[in-house]
Amino acid sequence: MGIMKTLAILLIVAGVLGLAYGGFTYTQATHEAQLGPIGVSVDENRSVSIPVWISMTSIAVGGVALFFGGKFL
Repeated sequence: MGIMKTLAILLIVAGVLGLAYGGFTYTQATHEAQLGPIGVSVDENRSVSIPVWISMTSIAVGGVALFFGGKFL
């Protein structure tokens, strides 16, 4: 399998996952205060939403790249 087909499949999979989940959440640890030997840290949950148009574009570009392959390069 060529690199173009691999990238096309990755784009399609990323687009489908973006449509299925709509985003992802991650935890960011921040250190707020250090008072001598005692430290206070706060874990914040952050979320990133993936717009539908980005997912659809990823699927479309991946489909075109998979269909045409390396014909344009």
